Amino acid sequence: MVYQGSKEIVEKGNTDWVTVGFYLLFVLLGWLNIYAASFDLEHATSLFDLSGRAGMQLVWIGTSLLLAFSLLKIEVGFYETYSIAFYLAGIALLLLTLLVAQEINGSRSWLIIGPVRLQPAEFMKFTIALALARVCNGYNFRLMERKNLLIVSIIILLPVLLVIAQSETGTALVYLAFLLVLYREGLPGGVLFMGIAAVVYFVLGIKFSDVQIGFFSKGELITLLLIIIFAAAMVWNYLKRQRVVFTILLMSASVFLVSYLLSFFSVSVDWGVTALIAVSLVALYLLVLFFRYRKKSYLFILFFVMGSFVFIESVEYVFYDVLQPHQQMRIKVTLGMEQDLSGAGYHVGQSKIAIGSGGLTGKGFLNGTQTKLKYVPEQDTDFIFCTIGEEHGFIGSAIIMILFMAFILRLVSLAERQTTIFGRVYGYGVVSVFIFHLIVNIGMVIGIMPVIGIPLPFFSYGGSSLWGFTILLFIFLRIDKSRKRN
Repeated sequence: MVYQGSKEIVEKGNTDWVTVGFYLLFVLLGWLNIYAASFDLEHATSLFDLSGRAGMQLVWIGTSLLLAFSLLKIEVGFYETYSIAFYLAGIALLLLTLLVAQEINGSRSWLIIGPVRLQPAEFMKFTIALALARVCNGYNFRLMERKNLLIVSIIILLPVLLVIAQSETGTALVYLAFLLVLYREGLPGGVLFMGIAAVVYFVLGIKFSDVQIGFFSKGELITLLLIIIFAAAMVWNYLKRQRVVFTILLMSASVFLVSYLLSFFSVSVDWGVTALIAVSLVALYLLVLFFRYRKKSYLFILFFVMGSFVFIESVEYVFYDVLQPHQQMRIKVTLGMEQDLSGAGYHVGQSKIAIGSGGLTGKGFLNGTQTKLKYVPEQDTDFIFCTIGEEHGFIGSAIIMILFMAFILRLVSLAERQTTIFGRVYGYGVVSVFIFHLIVNIGMVIGIMPVIGIPLPFFSYGGSSLWGFTILLFIFLRIDKSRKRN
């Protein structure tokens, strides 16, 4: 049905079948790989046996298809009208889970209803996306206004805190992916850069914390040098002041040169303290520039320098006194600080062996030895990608990654063609969640990221995960279906 106003047409019945095709292909491939990962050599079951994982996943697929069809039939205004109600219901469900859920594998994140286990945190993804879209779609909304920034921060951080309280750190980190949505809606790139810098500081601070160079560790020394470089780069990016950049670098280099010359006269030089003096001079210089030119960019860079120093000095406290021992070990294994092949590193070690044994073309469907002999824990859930790598090799793994890349690019295209802020923000929320899941899941399986326990979309076994991704995606397809064009 098409109805016209004075200048716009609302299109009906224009479902993006390309994205639907991707969805159907992924759930089919996921079902086959779940069967391969859970296949028992001694007690083989068919693909349709409900006593096996593949049979149960088929039930979840069937219910997901019904759910997808239903979501496409609901009027698009319903999602916008009740978006805040969905969010509040999700928060209430997280609180209920925290209070009544039993502890399973160290976390309290599952609600058990008879034979069915549901993880409410999975469904929170679409409610956060809807709530952000609703808020950003408000009249004359400006993201960087203090009130609006506070509201969107609460929408994202409140479920993060509740899920962390359930000991589901991986899912909590997924919610932080919505920061990419805010970046698309006007959040300064400097905020995103600070997040990346914090990750770099954390890795350096932990990786090289055992090597002392005077007062500071090697990691702290490297970080202090990076702070100076980052400050100079930010001056160039925001202010285009070549003279200021040159002064920062020359002043810092002079401090190190003086210390180097003093070392020739039997003067004991602490290079960590030298770096701290250089950073302090840079901070003082930025403060002088701010008072002289009254430009907020200088003050922002000054806060970045000071905040970076405070952050790196708190890294070891957070790592050793805040994180749990198993979380510490996972990070150490990922950074190559520990091996622990029989403990925290066992999952990744066996996964890498399985993927490596697949070679170029793989061992063939149901012929993987590592997975069939159950060497890889959680191989049909979080570590499903190692089954793909072992049985279908590098070529099969690359094809899956290319398909996911095409799927993500399609979603970005759909998000950009939305003619309402609500549709665009929700679309980028969907994109952010899928990108985070793909990068982190595949990264942890091949050993370049810590094991945080998040599923591979549409491939990992589980009803909550599949339902969550289905709802997230098909609400967006329904929004896209009713987009307006002038």
